[in-house]
Amino acid sequence: MNSSILEGRTQTVRVIIFVLVSIMLMIADDRLKYLKIVRTHLLTLVYPIQYVVNLPMEWGQWVSKSAQQRLHLLEDYEELRQENLYLQVTLQKFEDLKSENDRLRRLLGTSVKMGERVKIAEILAVDLEPAKHKILINKGKHDGVFIQQPVIDANGIMGQVIQVGLFSSIVMLITDPEHELPVQVVRTGLRTVAKGMGMVNRLSLLYLSNTGVNTGIKIGDLIVSSGDGQKFPKGYPVGTIIEVTPDIGQPYAQVHALPRAALERNREVLLLWKQRITKN
Repeated sequence: MNSSILEGRTQTVRVIIFVLVSIMLMIADDRLKYLKIVRTHLLTLVYPIQYVVNLPMEWGQWVSKSAQQRLHLLEDYEELRQENLYLQVTLQKFEDLKSENDRLRRLLGTSVKMGERVKIAEILAVDLEPAKHKILINKGKHDGVFIQQPVIDANGIMGQVIQVGLFSSIVMLITDPEHELPVQVVRTGLRTVAKGMGMVNRLSLLYLSNTGVNTGIKIGDLIVSSGDGQKFPKGYPVGTIIEVTPDIGQPYAQVHALPRAALERNREVLLLWKQRITKN
């Protein structure tokens, strides 16, 4: 029992001694700064351990931050890509509107200079089979369209209306094998008939004798509507001579012309009326 009491007192004395020593060290450190150098060296020794301990956490934060930055970059890229696509589509639309505006200006300019009453029609469908060259337009009886009404574009005559509905009509192009158009050579005044051959780039000029061809027509000559037959107004461009071949075995020569109108590339056409525009 005495030994237990003695042991307890010994421990108490030790605690008191440790407390007193700690107090003395703190006072000495506060006044004399003896332990400052010791703490500095201890921190230097402990730093690598702290660095290694914190490394997984810092690496994890770096990976997380990099992943977030990559995600943001991908989102920004996708947004910019969509915006660029939208701008490209918008630019294409602007180019299309500009081209359409230019086409309409050329169409109206062609007819107004000739002093004809006109109306613009849009092409809804094109049929360019070898046996028939026809187009469907979005104008009909409701718009005053009539059978055999002339149809042109900014470059020349395209054809004539052959069937009229209430809101649409069918136009036979000048290249249709069944279409014939009275024409005249501008340079010489020679009159003939341009007949379709079932090709968008070829017209056949009829009734030109072998002897007359040598003196009355040349490659590059412009042919225009002659006004004969009262179907087409006089003076509209029809085509340009591209081939003149005398045929000794036949009474007539083979003469071909290239249509001036853009038969397979138009979006709009002009319907012509023979009435003159009244000027104020």
